Amino acid sequence: MNNKGISICVASAKGGVGKTITTLNLAGIFEALGKRVLIIDFDLSGGGISAALNIPNGKSSYHFCYDYNNNSYQEFKNYITKYDEFIDVLASPKDPRQALKMNPKYVEIILDKAIFSYDVVLIDTTHDLTDFNILTLDLADVILFLVTNDPLDLKNMRSLLSIFKDVNLKNYKVILNESVYPFKDYFGIYDIKNIIKANIDYVLSKDFYIKNIDSFIMNGKIITLDKKVASVFAKDYTTLMGIATDIFKEGELHEDA
Repeated sequence: MNNKGISICVASAKGGVGKTITTLNLAGIFEALGKRVLIIDFDLSGGGISAALNIPNGKSSYHFCYDYNNNSYQEFKNYITKYDEFIDVLASPKDPRQALKMNPKYVEIILDKAIFSYDVVLIDTTHDLTDFNILTLDLADVILFLVTNDPLDLKNMRSLLSIFKDVNLKNYKVILNESVYPFKDYFGIYDIKNIIKANIDYVLSKDFYIKNIDSFIMNGKIITLDKKVASVFAKDYTTLMGIATDIFKEGELHEDA
């Protein structure tokens, strides 16, 4: 494909808020929309995309960087692992020591290669503000920030978003993920908005708490590609579909402008 795709970074201010599962769920939604998707696992020292999808440990972003640096790079597809007809994965390094050898300058090169090969590039990250992740946030077309009803998470998010406002970064949406801690209801949405000093754009409800999520992971399945999900979790499936379609609508508006 010659058209430029959209890059979406799924981020947070704290670990354990559902970034990886949300990234996978969005990949399934984009597949349902007929989009070709690349998932990039930029959680370099502890990425779980390959493990969650039962993808074999082959080449990774580390091999891309190594080959590019040593003039042995040939084609981007050589570093990609296929999940199904629509979804591919660029895995994180399987050895954390390899991650330490990866220069942040390769973020832009990787995204540039990816964005002209896929309709959607979904980037899973860690919450740590490393040089690698800061550059990823800076280069992504859209940032989806996940936040939960957890006091520490909310405080961290408030600090992070204040930094974004200081540098005039506006290309982000905030998703309240109530499905991670369905039994925590310290704050209502109005309170959360006041705490983080930002709007809540989307909500994944408590009803999206999936008791047998481990079985999906053990079988390498994406939840939103299960035909039952669209009916059993209709409200949250619709929310995820809305996120995906909104991103493309906004992208088209920017191109027209």
